[in-house]
Amino acid sequence: MFSDKDIAHFSNLETPFYYYDLELLQNTIKTCTNAANKYEFHVHYAMKANFNDKVINEIRQAGLGADCVSGGEVRKAIESGFENHKVVFAGVGKSDKEINYALDHNIFCFNVESLQELEVINELAAQKQKTAKVAIRINPNVDAHTHANITTGLDENKFGINSWDMLACAEILRKSANLEFIGIHFHIGSQITNLDVYKNLCVRVNEFASWFEDKGFKVGVLNVGGGLGIDYHKPDQQIPDFEAYFKIFNDFLDVKPYQEVHFELGRALVGQCASLISRVLYVKNGKKKNFVVLDAGMTELMRPALYQAYHQIENLSKKQEPATVKYDIVGPICESTDCFGKEVLLPETHRNDVFAIRSTGAYGEVMASHYNLREDIRSYTAQDF
Repeated sequence: MFSDKDIAHFSNLETPFYYYDLELLQNTIKTCTNAANKYEFHVHYAMKANFNDKVINEIRQAGLGADCVSGGEVRKAIESGFENHKVVFAGVGKSDKEINYALDHNIFCFNVESLQELEVINELAAQKQKTAKVAIRINPNVDAHTHANITTGLDENKFGINSWDMLACAEILRKSANLEFIGIHFHIGSQITNLDVYKNLCVRVNEFASWFEDKGFKVGVLNVGGGLGIDYHKPDQQIPDFEAYFKIFNDFLDVKPYQEVHFELGRALVGQCASLISRVLYVKNGKKKNFVVLDAGMTELMRPALYQAYHQIENLSKKQEPATVKYDIVGPICESTDCFGKEVLLPETHRNDVFAIRSTGAYGEVMASHYNLREDIRSYTAQDF
């Protein structure tokens, strides 16, 4: 991924920083939209994955909508130029202030996650003499076969309305004059690489769509969420198989002529387009362990500490040399969990070598913190050099 020219630029910059490959991002977006357009599917970008301004601009220019899970993300989407009628607001804990902001900006839809939230949105919309469009986020009890911390579609998870509350949900919708029911919404988890999981989701979507229509509701939108994963072990095989992904929904969803199918993709679009660039501060060689201490830590990339996530780690300064030494790659933060990888086979490493931690475009920069009074993380693209 990195040319000698790139590495020379990196060596002259203060680290750590995120480096974005906008050309790869553009190609990924184009591949996704071409595959989706084949079936007239609608794609919203999951803002929580990455809201770097340059990334957001590329996605907006491609015509995608915005999937938001906080009032701040709704505001960011609108201020970044996303069309209001393409903004969707999900999230299990929407505050009154956030709901009011979304109502004021006439967003496309609220994905509603509890019976009480339905009542609150109806009440707030009535105060503004508005009608809020809502989709019911249903917990389908489908196992995404992914990490437990990023599974969202099981009965034990906090997200969505459970099946046993559907009758009560229908009653609230019928009596709420300031709500317009437009469809149903699902999201079963993240970093899903087994596409068969989505076949099971389609079965549940079909069942719940029929249930609502049998009760007299018109289901105009089938929002199946996202969750499509990337290959963290092969970052140079960079663009997910969007054709296979969308084909599953075309083949297994029962879509009526008046229904739209919506998706909320994040990681699959941006995950491979960034790397965290860092510099070696110290090498500590011991009897049992060899440590490489980077100037980036869990404050810049939380995923390994939070999810035990794998990221490929490369010594760019020694990329032509054979990998002969195993190192634990750690950061400077005063926490034992501040570790990017254990027993990573690398060329013999020295102070000031430049490292790349790959596949950090999703849930990297957006999760950075100031813990230990760390400075803001910077970002660059090839156009900055």
